[in-house]
Amino acid sequence: MPGLGPVFRRELAGYFATPVAYVFIVIFLILTGVFTFQLGNFFERNQSDLRPFFDFHPWLYLFLIPAVSMRLWAEERKSGTIELLMTLPVSRAAAVFGKFLAAWAFCGVALLLTFPVWITVNYLGEPDNGAIFMGYIGSLLMAGGFLAIGACVSASTKSQVIAFIVSVVLCFGFLLAGFAPVTDFISGWAPQAVVETVSSFSFLTRFDSISKGVLDLRDVVFFVSLIAVCLVTNSAILEAKKA
Repeated sequence: MPGLGPVFRRELAGYFATPVAYVFIVIFLILTGVFTFQLGNFFERNQSDLRPFFDFHPWLYLFLIPAVSMRLWAEERKSGTIELLMTLPVSRAAAVFGKFLAAWAFCGVALLLTFPVWITVNYLGEPDNGAIFMGYIGSLLMAGGFLAIGACVSASTKSQVIAFIVSVVLCFGFLLAGFAPVTDFISGWAPQAVVETVSSFSFLTRFDSISKGVLDLRDVVFFVSLIAVCLVTNSAILEAKKA
C-alpha cells in the first residue's frame, strides 16, 4: 500500500504537535481514575479485578473517541488540504488506512498509560492477569470500531462539530443495540431473528464478553469486519465527494 507509512507518521506526529493531544490524554486518565476508584467502588468491592475499570470504557469512548475522529477528514476539507493530499503519490486506501491507524495508535497510547491501574490491582491482590489483558485487547478493538465510524462521518462533512454530534449518535446506537429495553421493544413486533441480529451489533455485549477474559473469535471478527466496512465506506465517500 504505497504511502501508508508517510501518512501514518504525519498524522501521528500531528496529534502530539499540539496541546490538544495531551489535554485528551490527561482527561482520559483522570476520568478513568474517577470512574474506577470513585464511581466504580474499586476498594469497597474487595475483589482483585478491573471490572469497574473496563465497565466505564464504552461510555468514555462514546464522547472521547468522536472528539478524536471528528478532525480526521473534516479538518482537511475545511482547510482545503484534502485536495493536496489526494494529488500526492499516495493511494486513497493508504490515506484512509494511514489516518485511521494513526488515530487508533494515539488512542492505544492513551489506553497504555492506564497501566498504573493494572499495577495497583496486582499490588493489592492476585488478579487474573490474562482476563485483564483480554480486557485491554477488547477495549482497543472497541475504540477502533468507534474510530472507524467517526472517520466515515468526518469524511462526509467539513464541520467538526457536526462530525462529532453525528458520530456520538451513531455510536450510541451501537451501544444500545443490546440493551434489554431495546430488544424487548423490537421483540414486540419483529421476529426473533431480527432481535438477535440487532443485538449482535451491540458494542456492550461484545466488549463485556472479551473483558471477562472470554476471547470469542466471533467478537474479534465483528470488530475487525466493522472497521473494514467503515474504512471501505470512508474511501467511497471520499471518491464521491471528489466527483
